[in-house]
Amino acid sequence: MTQVGAPAVGEVLADRYRLEEHIHDDSTGRQVWRGVDVILRRPVTIVLKYPGGDSANDMLQAAVAASRVVHPHTVGVYDAVDEGERAYVVREYVDGHPLREIVATDGPLDPVRATAVAYAIADALAAIHETGVAHGNVHPNTVLLGAERIVLADARASADASQEGDIRGLGGVLYCALTGTWPAELPGDFGLPPAPTVDGKLAAPRQVRPDVPNYIDALTMDLLDDQLAAPTAAELSGELARLNIANEVSGPLNLVAVETPDPPERRPRWKKLTVGIAGLAVISLLGLLIGTKWLNSNTSEGGGPNGTSTSQSSPGGNSAPTAIKPANVRIVDPDQGDRTELNDAKNAIDDSATTQWETQDYKQANFGSFKRGMGILLDLGKVRDISTVSVVLSDGGATVGLRMGESDPADGGMSTTAKDNSVVSSYKQVPGAEQQVVQVTKSWTLSGVKARYLMVWITKLPQAQDGGYQLGVKDIKVRGQ
Repeated sequence: MTQVGAPAVGEVLADRYRLEEHIHDDSTGRQVWRGVDVILRRPVTIVLKYPGGDSANDMLQAAVAASRVVHPHTVGVYDAVDEGERAYVVREYVDGHPLREIVATDGPLDPVRATAVAYAIADALAAIHETGVAHGNVHPNTVLLGAERIVLADARASADASQEGDIRGLGGVLYCALTGTWPAELPGDFGLPPAPTVDGKLAAPRQVRPDVPNYIDALTMDLLDDQLAAPTAAELSGELARLNIANEVSGPLNLVAVETPDPPERRPRWKKLTVGIAGLAVISLLGLLIGTKWLNSNTSEGGGPNGTSTSQSSPGGNSAPTAIKPANVRIVDPDQGDRTELNDAKNAIDDSATTQWETQDYKQANFGSFKRGMGILLDLGKVRDISTVSVVLSDGGATVGLRMGESDPADGGMSTTAKDNSVVSSYKQVPGAEQQVVQVTKSWTLSGVKARYLMVWITKLPQAQDGGYQLGVKDIKVRGQ
């Protein structure tokens, strides 16, 4: 039986919008159509719900809110009509496909493209949140990847929509783009396979795909961790915009180095994004670059229209953060340490997911009450401007922080308990990288930190399967200038 208000091909709504093709029904049962504005002679998308009236209030309110946002990564809303027996929203037509459909058909995106998608959506959310509302519907079906644009569509004005929920949803979108699966920690499944788990916990993207850079891996897991305060969309957009992941991941995207404004005052975990003209210009330029490289990657493996490299540098500008390889690494074992855990420190910086430095098996989480903790001391060779430090651990539940100092008493050679005690006493906590319980991956985003010597400082160990307490450190990455 045909429902009252059911549309048909060729029907003209509001004497203006002709229905051309039924594309699909969304997760709420609304019909999505490709149509034509017969007055302006342009393609449109029509989202139709029946009946209208009170049942369509959320859809119509969301359309009104969305119409106030004009942004390259949001879908323009042209009209919203309630006819009682049905209601519909007319929006910009985007020639593209949902992220869910793309990963289901072609597999996960490479890390470069996945990061470009996350940046575009974060920037769109920043514009939406600035109006004081939430999108309320961020997931792989509302992220559309077109030949020319990446956009976020279908905002909802439901009572449970929140800006934090949008950020968690973006974490799920990034996880989906990297792995082709959907985390059980988030609602829905959107026709995607469930994300894999390790020891009952969500597997990090890097555990699924070793080519995922550490800091993108850590960022994704942080966004999905509801025990961590979510960044604002503006902060997240700024963080994603400044990443030059082409330096560590092969692929066509090479961001142009641009001059950025001086870093603003730090907030506890995320850089505060100054929304001024200069800041917006930088972010917009980077967004344009990311979008351009996205298009080029779809037409050429070489990065440019003719397969040529498009990497450039900006004369006189600050170079983008790059990977910093430590000149030396060693273990700091203070107090009553028996000095039997000093070997294999280089395993923590060898870029291999199969090797690690690990502690002994202790009877208590606080190293058996024998010592204040243990550290992995990195000598960067000279004073560097540090932007991020990330770690990959063997297990979640360790308490880890980051310290910095002015020297290494062992000077890169064999150390002693006395020298290690001196390190622990003299090294200071890095602002924004205080001791905290972390999961398998952790990334600290830093601002204004200049140091040659850094120490990943571990004060509590997670419980091992045998009942003891032990930790392995698989990888440490430092980025900066």
